[in-house]
Amino acid sequence: MLEIKNLHVELEEEDKKILKGVDLTIEAGKVHAIMGPNGSGKSTLSYVLSGKSGYTVTDGSANLLGEDLLDMDPEARAAAGLFLAFQYPVEIPGVGNMTFLRTAVNAQRKARGEDELSAAEFLKSVREKAKSLKIDADMLKRPVNVGFSGGEKKRNEILQMAMLEPKMCILDETDSGLDVDAMKLVSDGVNALRDAGRSFLVITHYQRLLDHIKPDVVHIMADGRIVKTGGPELALEVENNGYADILAEVL
Repeated sequence: MLEIKNLHVELEEEDKKILKGVDLTIEAGKVHAIMGPNGSGKSTLSYVLSGKSGYTVTDGSANLLGEDLLDMDPEARAAAGLFLAFQYPVEIPGVGNMTFLRTAVNAQRKARGEDELSAAEFLKSVREKAKSLKIDADMLKRPVNVGFSGGEKKRNEILQMAMLEPKMCILDETDSGLDVDAMKLVSDGVNALRDAGRSFLVITHYQRLLDHIKPDVVHIMADGRIVKTGGPELALEVENNGYADILAEVL
């Protein structure tokens, strides 16, 4: 699904190396988690994969379903099946949630050569998916994320993911700022989307999210590269002992 080889990335304005040779392969239908201390490069990896400006790739490659991600505009990456859920979803005043969702869905369908959804088809689909995420009709009518609580913003983002049906979903610290109930709702929404043709990369500091979204593989990132890989037990080791012992082994 996603294959990253020897990825090196610098900050454009500061000429500072952030990623220093990341290697990562995520198979179709699998959930991989990346954990690591602050400043290790976790969020930078998500930004570079999604095409955020301000970063320069100096070496390496990133392919999604055999296509070169790094050679695509952000819109093309989204149409190819990549979705990034932000740590802090942005507010878009003046743009209705329903308008935003329908425009995004149909733009991606058009880019893939598929028929656009009619108003009736879209309305039926969004209502079904919103209900499963406990998003009421009032939220759908409001401007995107304006006046939403942290939990509502994250649920709204999972609704976007459910509507867009991406192949590769990247969740960048999506548990940030969520209480236990909101995290369970968001996690349930993510788990409902798990299938053999869709993969996830979950970036988090904490084991608590991985109690709800069970990963197949856990990676530890430090100093711009992945330094250790294991099963779900690796996240428990971090939760119990911190990163010091692991980093002492590998750095």
